[in-house]
Amino acid sequence: MSKRVLLIEDDKTVRENTEELLMLSDYTVFTAKNGKEGVEKAKSELPDIIVCDVMMPEMDGYDVLTNLAQDDTTLEIPFIFLSAKTDHKDVRKGMELGADDYLTKPFEEEDLINAIESRIAKTDILKAKRSEKKSEIKQNLNIEHFKERLKNFATKRYTAGSYVYQPGEAATNLYLIKNGVVKTFQIDDSGKELITGLHKVDSFFGNLIFKKPVEYKEFAAALEDAEIHCIPKQEVQSFLEDNHHVLYDIIDLLDENLEETKHQLLDMAYSSVQRKTAQTILLFTERLKRNKLSQIRISRSDLAAVAGIASESLIRTLSKFKKEGILEIEGRNIKIIDFDALEKIK
Repeated sequence: MSKRVLLIEDDKTVRENTEELLMLSDYTVFTAKNGKEGVEKAKSELPDIIVCDVMMPEMDGYDVLTNLAQDDTTLEIPFIFLSAKTDHKDVRKGMELGADDYLTKPFEEEDLINAIESRIAKTDILKAKRSEKKSEIKQNLNIEHFKERLKNFATKRYTAGSYVYQPGEAATNLYLIKNGVVKTFQIDDSGKELITGLHKVDSFFGNLIFKKPVEYKEFAAALEDAEIHCIPKQEVQSFLEDNHHVLYDIIDLLDENLEETKHQLLDMAYSSVQRKTAQTILLFTERLKRNKLSQIRISRSDLAAVAGIASESLIRTLSKFKKEGILEIEGRNIKIIDFDALEKIK
């Protein structure tokens, strides 16, 4: 489904030419000949992005943006100014009002398309992140409900170094830590201890196989004095059978914990800023559907916003990537020179 663009422009020739350009680039285009009409169409059509002239009758572009920013339904729609006003103070005014970009007339067709693509991509990425966050919040509520149920069971005290369970013992309980820290581990043939997990307060551990008798295949021991809820698995099974939605969240949580354990030591060696920067560039490349080695045009502030890092940190990281021959950078244009190297940054 093509993305929808609202073009607000009072000059008929510019409006028609720009509309044609956008349609040839596979956008669905709505047009308005002045600011007042533009506000009405923005609220009725809810486009994916708005491209708006500044100097117009009825209502200028600045007032259009201010009006839309006060409405929850249009607040987050990306907004690009098109204007013949090139003075720095005009550009700054537009950006301070919350515009996502400011292109001056006459503009290059490629610049407009690149600006639209990158702003829509940024919005899609941030929406996806918010959706994931909402899902995570819902999952956490379900998990907390589950934990509160488990906290009704009695606790047992373990001194530092004592075992909660050992390999070969029947896996009859699930455990929730009230206080203290527990490690799970295995011992290899040479006697070396291999830690498989570290569990802190409010974490649960154990074995969730219910359909058949099983034994623990690893050790669990208190790293410090601990107090732990010990819940019979049949009680857990009964609760989950009555709350299937919680079961799915438990499975997801256990899977996440497993992946986290697998990568725990490797993650400690990661440079988080470098990894986030690399992943964000790759994400924009994917969202803009660019060839691996083609250019993307995206502002530093947008990259930093999506990556969740400070602009200064992002700029330093981009400079490092450039020196290492991973990227070429010219203005807003970023070209991936070594895609494999970028993917491997940890």
